[in-house]
Amino acid sequence: MTGPLVLIEPYADRPGGHHQRTLVALAQARPGSLVITPRGVARDTVAALCKADARLVASPSGPFAAALLAASRLAAGLSSTGLRAFRSRCWPRFLRRIPHQVTLVARCLAEASALRTARRLEPNAEAVVILSASEGLHGAAALLGGLPHLRFVHEQVTTEDAAVRFLGRLARRGEKQTVAVCPTRAVGDQLMAAFPGLPMVVRAFAVDDGRRLTDTERVGGRTAFDIPTGEAAVCLVGGWWPYKDIGVIDAALTRLKQPLHLVVTGTPLDEAVLARWRGLSNVRLHTVPGPVSEAVLRLVYAAADAALVARRPGIGKESGLVMDAARLGVPLVVSDHHPDITALLSGRPWALTFTTSTPDALAEALHEVIRRPPERPGPEVPRLLGMWSAAGQADFLTRTFASLRVEDRRC
Repeated sequence: MTGPLVLIEPYADRPGGHHQRTLVALAQARPGSLVITPRGVARDTVAALCKADARLVASPSGPFAAALLAASRLAAGLSSTGLRAFRSRCWPRFLRRIPHQVTLVARCLAEASALRTARRLEPNAEAVVILSASEGLHGAAALLGGLPHLRFVHEQVTTEDAAVRFLGRLARRGEKQTVAVCPTRAVGDQLMAAFPGLPMVVRAFAVDDGRRLTDTERVGGRTAFDIPTGEAAVCLVGGWWPYKDIGVIDAALTRLKQPLHLVVTGTPLDEAVLARWRGLSNVRLHTVPGPVSEAVLRLVYAAADAALVARRPGIGKESGLVMDAARLGVPLVVSDHHPDITALLSGRPWALTFTTSTPDALAEALHEVIRRPPERPGPEVPRLLGMWSAAGQADFLTRTFASLRVEDRRC
């Protein structure tokens, strides 16, 4: 009989999404898991975790953990002030980077607080995992937290500058107390270049919950958005962050020669762009203000003949949208922004790839959906993309953590 998992999710306060879905799925796979959320937790996530019989902790346990979290909040406040003060590009680059360096420190302190809480409440856990870890100060988090752990590093938004790199060197021995889990090989290569001594493995973050869309849901999705049978529909899900290429979508939609329903949900969105799309003669726009619940998100996917994923060149982080489409059984229209994902999707009857940042290529792919919607991906597709069941992922985390469970390595 395996023991409980300790799952630390700093982003649990955000409603819905890739991170929360995996957190809940892992907790469901291991009832009785200890879930630590340093910034609080969204209401929908609370309900799902309670149903999974998870032990939810949203505040630090013990004076050291409380002090670390207080220091983290102070640092986060300083970072926020710095971002506002140095947001103009007239400031030298090293000044504009300072707030981001302070953010790395703030995230490290929050992680250390959560680890101290885990050490106090569940010292003999089968695995301790930070599901959304910082891309820096890995050893410092382990030393301050006093607990070996696994850490999913989803992307490298910023790197350590001289001062933070010096702090990292002071805590270098702590890197042996952790294993970085990188969702893609590209992220792993970036992390290895920055931290050559940090133990790491590559493993997809998203898990397959086996809850594919049903025919009833597909009919319900079409009905909810008043999309007639036989008319093509594509969904665009998620906030419009800088790594998404909304510009190429904008340009491609103006090139459409046949009608297409476009269902958009997420936050943040650009209302000016949406207003422009509403005025296009061949676009039937449906918007759902985000964030939305899992039930509404399933309706959005169910209404679509394909999910549209457009990213800028070179983005190598795991795409929660690609993984969602695979697990739900929704065809894809996806940019060839990274060679690894392109190689996996090339030639698949349920995936149409288009040249990144090329509006004509995307417009042609959308016309293909209009003419003949792609077939739906089968239940074997999530595994093709590296996804495992929640139970399989929990077993992997337990096995990987076992390599760190050596008594004399405890900090």
